[in-house]
This record gives sequence, structure tokens and C-alpha cells, in this order.
Amino acid sequence: MNIQTSNNSLLVPSDFIIIGGGGDLSLRKIMPALFWIFLDNQINKESRIIICLRQKSNLEEFSSKLLPYCKQAIENQTIKKKNWSEFKSLIQIVVLDVVTGEGSNNLSLLVNNKHNLKRPCIFYLAIASSLIGHACNMIKKANLNFPQSRLVIEKPIGHNKSSAITINKKLYDIFEEHQIYRIDHYLGKETVQNLMALRFANTFFENQWDNKNIDNVQITVAETIGVEDRIIYYNEYGAIKDMLQNHLLQLICLVAMEPPSYFDADQVRNEKLRVLKALKPLKETEIQIGQYQGYDSELGKSSNTETFVSLKVCIENWRWAGVPFYIRTGKKMISRASEIIITFKKKPHDIFSKLKESKDEDFPNRLIIRVQPKEGLKLQLTSKAPGPGGMRFFPSELNLSFGDSFPDRLPDAYERLLMDVVMGNQTLFMRSDEVLAAWDYIDPIVTMVKNNPPELYVPGTAGPKDNILLHNGHVWIDPKGD
Repeated sequence: MNIQTSNNSLLVPSDFIIIGGGGDLSLRKIMPALFWIFLDNQINKESRIIICLRQKSNLEEFSSKLLPYCKQAIENQTIKKKNWSEFKSLIQIVVLDVVTGEGSNNLSLLVNNKHNLKRPCIFYLAIASSLIGHACNMIKKANLNFPQSRLVIEKPIGHNKSSAITINKKLYDIFEEHQIYRIDHYLGKETVQNLMALRFANTFFENQWDNKNIDNVQITVAETIGVEDRIIYYNEYGAIKDMLQNHLLQLICLVAMEPPSYFDADQVRNEKLRVLKALKPLKETEIQIGQYQGYDSELGKSSNTETFVSLKVCIENWRWAGVPFYIRTGKKMISRASEIIITFKKKPHDIFSKLKESKDEDFPNRLIIRVQPKEGLKLQLTSKAPGPGGMRFFPSELNLSFGDSFPDRLPDAYERLLMDVVMGNQTLFMRSDEVLAAWDYIDPIVTMVKNNPPELYVPGTAGPKDNILLHNGHVWIDPKGD
């Protein structure tokens, strides 16, 4: 079955102002996403992309740096040069120092040149969180905080609850909550959104979605690469603050949340907040941290920063009481994969147990939600092996591969989220109280492991030997990876 995914809805003319436009995030993620949106005829040609750089540069120098990250998009097009040149015509360069404010007058003149009350003015802060306050002050002094201005900020939002509160206060000095888009690109992934459709658009799964039917939930986000050029940043944050505080907690929320009354931004975020507030404080026996061998050599000094973390999460409410959520994430793991695995409880009675040909094997039903790569859904069932010989069983799968069902390229998470910003849709973005509730759970964990040296593990493995699941009668189900 082929399902067309093209969406030719044209966005209103908009200004995309990327502060930190020459950085890694802009070049690798934001700009390629905008180029794909442009190729899909969704960016109005009256729109502008304003790149704010600290160092003086021109369009040709910037586009030459950007080109390698857009090659895949260009190679997919038949009119390559025309598309690229038309996209480049939307780009303008401004030299700007957000700390001193130097260059803000030029930015103000450029933006106000086309300012009208219907034109969204999107400020994407692709900068360190320590510079967010400076950027907001600059926007205010330059009189660019229009009613239709929107602010996009990346995780992590602070390094603990106190710093997150400080950052939010700086945001609120300039913008209102409905103008702020706290982005977590995991929420823009197709399979993550399909999780909500799976649960709330189908009676079959939602009727089974509770502690009466589910035995445990496993969420794995594994990477084969190390920290690479992010090592200075990563050594300050580690896996707990970099991944657990946002990506993994958000995935837990989407699995565990109650159905909202309507698919509305605040309704969805209210239900996610309730999950965060229901998280049971962690015990020391419910967390394990690790560090891949060679990390200290890469850093150039000894460090207790964790590159791996696994934990048992419990949600204290009626739906999930007694169901463990096992969470893990790590660098330099055996495979690159992000999966959510729902294991259902065993059948209450085995009617085939007295058959001679029936082996004493049990294949529990599992729903596997593959976030990346090879996005899709699998439902593992027990089936009869074909042929004579009685009732012999084997585990079979119902497989929904998005790559097979959707022959066209699946849009990147940043494409979807950027379009939502233009359309003013905050459903897939975090609200301030969500961020603070996440830190309420994370801060005690950081304190708990602060003086515990991480267990070393060999790169290319599944991390340290498990000491959490075995105590609960479970084992990790390793994803198959790329």
C-alpha cells in the first residue's frame, strides 16, 4: 500500500532569524530543514532567512559552508542549480554580537523593512543557554518583540531547576508563554507522533494500555558514536542532563499520558505534566551509570561524567501502578537505535500445555515502536508454525515499516517543528512548567550519583552489565540497530 505524504500547504511569508546561524546546529539541522521545506513548495518566496553571525562574512562564504549539509536534498531534485540559487536568494547575512548588541541596529532595520502584523518573525536561538538572556535583551532593545514574534530555544534549558527558572524569567521579560517554543526534536519524529495516533485513534491499543495488561516498558536510545566535538559541553552535562532530562522523559510522557479531551497544545501538555508529577523518586538501587573506555583520553583528564545511564522509573497513578519503565541511553553502544518496547503480560492459562509437540516456551506479545532508524511499528504475536506436526508455535510479527508504506522521503523532525512554529502550533513544544517538573525529578538523581564513579564499559557493547532489570525478573531487549 503506497500512501502519498506530500503536503503542498504554503506557509505565510515569514522571517526566520537564526541567531548563531554559523554554528553546528544551524548548518547541520536548521538550514537543511528549511531547504527541504522550500523544495516542498511550503516556504513562500517572499519569506526571508536572516543569518546572524559573530564574524563578518558574505552569502557565498556562508552558502559554501552550508552546501555539504544540503547535498542530499539537491541530489534528489531534477532542477538542482535553480532550486539552490532560489533558496540562496532568501538568505541575508547580518553581523551581530548578542552580548554587546553590536549589529542590532542593522538587524532592526532589515526586519522592520518588511514588518507587518501578519508576518511571523521567528527568532531561533541556536546558541548556548548562557547567551539566551543577552539575546532576549538585544531583541527588546532593537524593538523586535512584535506581537507576532516567536522565540525558539533548544534544550537543555538550564543545567538544573534553579537555572531553568532564571532562563524562563529572562524569556518572560520579553515574550509571553504563547510566543515561546521550547524545542525537543524527538517530539517531531514521525514515529513519536504516531505513538499518539496509535493510542488515541484506535480503540484496540488504548483498551490494553494499563497495568492489567502491560508487564513492563523499555525505552532505549543508543548511539554508536562517542561525544566527539561536543566533549566540553558533554562533560558538563553528561547523559542524565543531556538525554534523560528531555528526550527520554518526553517519551515516557507520551507512552504514559492520559487521553486529552482534545488534541490541543495545552490539553496535551497538561497530561504530560501530570505524568512528570507522578514520577516516583528514584532509589540508588534503581539507577546505573557507566562511561565508555577511552572517554578520559578524549577529554584529556579524569572525569566521572556518565556516558551511559539506565534506570527503573515508576509512575504513581492508577493506570501504571506496578509497571516498571526501564530507561537507558548511552554513547558508543553496539548499535544506533531508539526504540520503545511494550511487553504485555502472559496469558492467564495455557490451553496447549499438555500437547507433546508444544514446547515449554512463552513468546509474550510485544509492541515495538521504532523511533530511528528504519521508523515503524511491529506487533509480535505467537503463531502456529505452518505444516503438519501439531500445534508448534513461533513468534511472528505484524510489521508497519514507514519506509515501505511511505515511498517518499519522511520529513525530518526539524522540518515539521519549524512549520509548526510558523503556524503557531505549540503541541509538540514544551511548556515552562513541564521543564521545571522534569528538573524536579532529575536534580535529586544528579545529586545521588554525583560522587559515584561510573562503571567502565567497552565501546561497541550494550553498556555495563545490567544490575537493575535482573533484580526485577526482566532482561534488556536489545534493538537490532541499523
